[in-house]
Amino acid sequence: MNLQNKTIVITGGAQGLGLEMARMCAEQGAKLALIDMNAEQLAAAKAELSATTTVHVYSANVADEAQVEATFEQIDRDFDGIDGLINNAGILRDGLLLKFKDGEIQSKLSLAQFQSVIDVNLTGVFLCGREAAIVMVKRGRKGVIINMSSVARGGNMGQTNYAAAKAGVVAMTVTWARELGRYGIRVGAIAPGVIRTAMTDAMKPEMRERLEKMKPVGRLGEASEIAHTAKYIFENDFFTGRVVEIDGGISM
Repeated sequence: MNLQNKTIVITGGAQGLGLEMARMCAEQGAKLALIDMNAEQLAAAKAELSATTTVHVYSANVADEAQVEATFEQIDRDFDGIDGLINNAGILRDGLLLKFKDGEIQSKLSLAQFQSVIDVNLTGVFLCGREAAIVMVKRGRKGVIINMSSVARGGNMGQTNYAAAKAGVVAMTVTWARELGRYGIRVGAIAPGVIRTAMTDAMKPEMRERLEKMKPVGRLGEASEIAHTAKYIFENDFFTGRVVEIDGGISM
């Protein structure tokens, strides 16, 4: 799919990876619908990207069904359809399943910690993917859905909730590709490794160096490299039902 004049929805689109992917889409001539919960960052993203393309912003919680339904209905009205979705919104609430010391359980991963990540990182992907697909099918337009997974989907200490959600995202990706292919809708996933962000930049030098040494390429990933992967999925019409790992070789 050529992104020129296409309408692309990006959740978590006002910051981090979402904003970088929005920049990539804008450079390719796409129109943007950005969904986020941070009104200030949404305004900043719109101010930046409006210089090159049409941008509408929407404040919504992707884990709230009514808000998602209303938001996608509004996007459909504002743009007369949707051509692509990047399901990028996500949160972290890390914690070990339990901590045991001196013969006693010191703490355990709470249901609230677990459920909050499932709500945003899995249920949110489901809700936004469903509503985007509905708009595409009703409009009779072919489209692309990209779901953000993670190399942590294979299991990672301290991330029971995150790993479970990201594994579920890949399962949904394959399922949707099989179900929606008849309508001309392709579905793919991206599984990043550790990407350089403000958080990693603030790490102690020794911790960051340890992370870098874990990767065969000897460095952290860049947000622009994830955006490049999204561009590949959009443009390659033979790609569907698969996950692309962009992790510097850490999961080999």
